[in-house]
Amino acid sequence: MAALKSRRRRTRNATREIEMYTSDLPVPDFSKNMRIIGHSDQGGRPDGVQLMVHRGYAYVGHMFSKGFSVIDVRDPTKPTPVNYVPAKPDTWNIHLQTHDDLLLVINAKDMFAAIEFQDERAYYSGALGQKVGTASKPSTGRHWRAGLAVYDISKGDSPREIGFMPVEGGGIHRVWYTGGRWAYASALLDGYTDYIFITIDMSDPRNPKEAGRFWLPGMHVAGGEVPSWDGSRRNGLHHPIVHGDTAYCAWRDAGMVILDVADRSAPKLITHRNWSPPFGGGTHNCLPLPDRDLLVVLDEAVLDHQEDGEKFVWMFDVREKRNPMSISTFPTPAEYDYKSKAGHFGPHNLHENRPGSFVSSEIIFATYQNAGIRAFDVRDPYRPVEIAAWVPPAPTRLMDQRPDRPRVIQSADVFVDSNGIVYSTDYNGGLYILEIESWQ
Repeated sequence: MAALKSRRRRTRNATREIEMYTSDLPVPDFSKNMRIIGHSDQGGRPDGVQLMVHRGYAYVGHMFSKGFSVIDVRDPTKPTPVNYVPAKPDTWNIHLQTHDDLLLVINAKDMFAAIEFQDERAYYSGALGQKVGTASKPSTGRHWRAGLAVYDISKGDSPREIGFMPVEGGGIHRVWYTGGRWAYASALLDGYTDYIFITIDMSDPRNPKEAGRFWLPGMHVAGGEVPSWDGSRRNGLHHPIVHGDTAYCAWRDAGMVILDVADRSAPKLITHRNWSPPFGGGTHNCLPLPDRDLLVVLDEAVLDHQEDGEKFVWMFDVREKRNPMSISTFPTPAEYDYKSKAGHFGPHNLHENRPGSFVSSEIIFATYQNAGIRAFDVRDPYRPVEIAAWVPPAPTRLMDQRPDRPRVIQSADVFVDSNGIVYSTDYNGGLYILEIESWQ
């Protein structure tokens, strides 16, 4: 907590100048101990999913506008769009990672533009791999690009593609990369029911190569395996977070998977733990707090009005990785009846303590879709406490192109820089830049 207060002091002089700009900024529907200092419509493409803030630039993957944007945030009160990199036809670039001079961007089928997924229930249920197919077979008429693109961002405002790793199938969903030789990703490959875990050798960024893979038994149907789970479930990897030789994997309706990745060519299962049913599944993030032997696990709300059940952010004790134990849940936003509000209500994403960003095992940031952005004090892991919140107003336009979607906020990702400045994307509302008013 002392480190947080120190960061606050370092930015105090700069934030005194913010007041003159706030009159033109969006007015929140609700706020507690958090205020807005900047906002951007990202060059007329206000739909954002994952973002990285790196060397004064925000890199934002788009949900509906294709491609990704670059926003100059060196002055966070005046975010300025400086570049837009379009996606290949029918391709999603919704997730990305930065480290040093590299930007890694996923390439996958644009799921929410596809006819078969206009009702999102179809995307969040069943064996996705049997619905999507592969982009590499010309006879199918499918044209998206599937794989991982690598960009040189030594000039932060001018990403330049230098490498690409193709995959056979639907593509890459999300990647984890913090430098060095190894990256890790979820990949939808031909012959598998859903996304599996792969390791990627980045020793030559111009020629990244798959090095190893892991899947849960029953997923490799092309190899003769037979799924043991209900066919209506999404038993696929969302993404891993890797610390040392351990990968903490969020496996959607199959819960949490912890892997030993000391041998990157042959990942090995440490444990698989699932609490769905009775809870609703959709596990999205598994964030380790290594200095405390804790793991924050977030289950994503994927349907409107909690049709998929109430979802939680969980705290696990992982002193014994083979036997992780849930010890608490984070409080659910309750100052308003968000369940009755249009859109999804519930957790979506965590700030993931990336090297070079705000790293804390005491303060956790999360997005709650139609309930905005939240910060929690977890110094007592058995009693997480909400300390700050900010709920954006209704967006001025609807970016979601699927039929019958409401014009409502859907806070997607949150990234906190080393000075404690909070950045959050929205499917419809653009990039919000915030600060906590007092670190308790």
